[in-house]
Amino acid sequence: MPNLPLTTLVTVLALALYIGTSFKVGRARVRHAVIAPSTDGPPDFMRALRVQMNTLEQLVVFLPALWMFAAFWGDRPAALIGIVWPLARLHYARAYLSNPESRGPGFIVAMLAAFVLLAGAALRAIDRLI
Repeated sequence: MPNLPLTTLVTVLALALYIGTSFKVGRARVRHAVIAPSTDGPPDFMRALRVQMNTLEQLVVFLPALWMFAAFWGDRPAALIGIVWPLARLHYARAYLSNPESRGPGFIVAMLAAFVLLAGAALRAIDRLI
């Protein structure tokens, strides 16, 4: 396996962000007395839960795209593009928790970063086949 320390650090940051959203849901469960396995509660709880679930849904695309891009393009380019994702998702989470209508920019920027990584990996893979 190639040495990819920067890509690894971006991955750690992305996973730490996800873990942080999980803790936020746990705290919201306690604060609002939402007993597991219930996923219904007051708006503050629902926003925390949606941030966590949306982050999980996006990790499924982001992490493989990041690592495939790193495999084809290298550690530094993957990390430079990849760092955008957790930063944008952090912005998304903060926006969603305070004012759900303001979550758009963080969502769009994170999706664009994931798309660039995925498209870059796909294009390089196709290029290698030709």
